[in-house]
Amino acid sequence: MKRELVNYISSHMDLPEKLEKIVLDSSNIKKYKKGTLILKEDTIANESFFVLKGCLRSYLLKDGDEKTIEFYTEGQPVVPKNYGKKIPTEQYLECVEETIVNVNSPEHEAEMFQKHPEFESVCRILGEIILEKQQELFVNYKMATPEDRYTHLRNTRPDLLQRVPQYQIASYLGLTPQSLSRIRKRLVDK
Repeated sequence: MKRELVNYISSHMDLPEKLEKIVLDSSNIKKYKKGTLILKEDTIANESFFVLKGCLRSYLLKDGDEKTIEFYTEGQPVVPKNYGKKIPTEQYLECVEETIVNVNSPEHEAEMFQKHPEFESVCRILGEIILEKQQELFVNYKMATPEDRYTHLRNTRPDLLQRVPQYQIASYLGLTPQSLSRIRKRLVDK
């Protein structure tokens, strides 16, 4: 499992053998059961995650309704809102499936940067990649019709349609479950 984090970093940049060993040695692997809330509203987000196996769902509560922000699956980093800021988050992180993650903390990051300054550039590069992907998702979401958003999800992340309940998919797409059902039916009929 620890190799997955090294593989992720290596897929975006050259990772010298020395740094690879440090990543492997400093990994903090945790396993959570399906349904576990690993972050709740009004708590301090002191941990970030890298999904090794499973699926996490990030959501907010608005007027008592869950609004799904994102799904994170294998090979994806998860940096909660207000991570490391010592102020309460509005975000929830829930395990949609049994999930195994590598856990990090601001203190661990600071220690790693102090001991191994080259990690700062690794984190900067990975942060830029994550930001670019998030910006692309945001633009696509804002410019797309509901049907386009569903089609894009179906084409880019088809596994989610099998792994995640449809009402959560609908929330993620900004739809009601009934609207999602109509879109799916319309696409089947085409």
